[in-house]
Amino acid sequence: MNEKIFYAAVLALSVLFLVAGNRLAGEMPTAGDTIYDPHYYSARVIEILDRTEVDESWFSSIYITFTARLGSGDIVTAEQHISDMFLVTEREIAAGDRVVLAYDWFSGQYVFVTFARINYVLILGAVFLAAVLLFGQRKGFSSVISLGLTCAAVFFVFIPAILAGRNIYAATIIICVFAVVSTLLLVIGPNVKAVSAMLGCLGGVAAAGLLMSAMDAVLGLTGALDQDTQVLLLLPTENPVNLRAIIFAGVVLGAVGAIMDVAMSIASSLWEVREAGGVDDFRGLVKSGLNIGRDILGTMLNTLILAYIGSSLSLILLITVHTTSFLELFNMEMIIVEILRALIGSLGMLLTIPLTAAICAWLYGEREGSL
Repeated sequence: MNEKIFYAAVLALSVLFLVAGNRLAGEMPTAGDTIYDPHYYSARVIEILDRTEVDESWFSSIYITFTARLGSGDIVTAEQHISDMFLVTEREIAAGDRVVLAYDWFSGQYVFVTFARINYVLILGAVFLAAVLLFGQRKGFSSVISLGLTCAAVFFVFIPAILAGRNIYAATIIICVFAVVSTLLLVIGPNVKAVSAMLGCLGGVAAAGLLMSAMDAVLGLTGALDQDTQVLLLLPTENPVNLRAIIFAGVVLGAVGAIMDVAMSIASSLWEVREAGGVDDFRGLVKSGLNIGRDILGTMLNTLILAYIGSSLSLILLITVHTTSFLELFNMEMIIVEILRALIGSLGMLLTIPLTAAICAWLYGEREGSL
């Protein structure tokens, strides 16, 4: 099959999946809208008009009045309120700052909400995309497209499906399969390498899902990790949100990226080994795959574990300070779930290595690399 036609077909089918998936997910619940709900505006501070300090009985406040230009071009007067009754407060605004304002219907004035930060993040994102395209060239472009499709699947299919009360386990499996298949076909192309990496990755993800299901049954998790997760039970969905399924989804989705990386690395490395004429028999390719996997494993385990620790660092610090018993600490559901994320992701990645090596050794017996 012509590679460009195949690429276009994969893109078309991916977009079709997103559109159909979004419609099948159903309508998401909303909190409703009233005329009293605040409207938010992006603005730039023009001038500071007044700064007033007020000392209360047990705290002090600062009121800053300023003018700002909205995105529409209108100039409005707004106010920033800073109080030391809060442990952490925003800094005082200055002329030229980009801010987010809200219109308060009760007071009839604009109030400062926060600083507009997304523009700087978008600049950094543009630098990242440029670096990927410059270094990866065509492969980099395909990587960016596949990343966009995966993110779109999460936000336009997976999240709406959860909020609409759909089966979270089924939605997780569907999104994982879509992410793996679309990414590998777009990045690697229509060849045996893609099929080998795909099968190995799906096997590793399936192993991670089965391990998580088994641990869920053994540990008797509730899914009520904190107040935020418990609020999900109050959503007006057709079926109550399954908090245990949310944990399953978080663990499995979090492992897909690392598992896909390992599967692709082994499939690509073994293909190069075979093409270079070094090894072409089943036993030799499996042995080479296991050796490559051992080298990958050390760094990937550190990457995965440190990523989970970094994302949960604030939680770990808070719980460690307020918990005097290690017995209590390491039996808290919040901590157990974080440990499960790291261990199951690592085990899924570990099982992917021999599975991908065996699949590659079997499929690479044929000399033709294209499908």
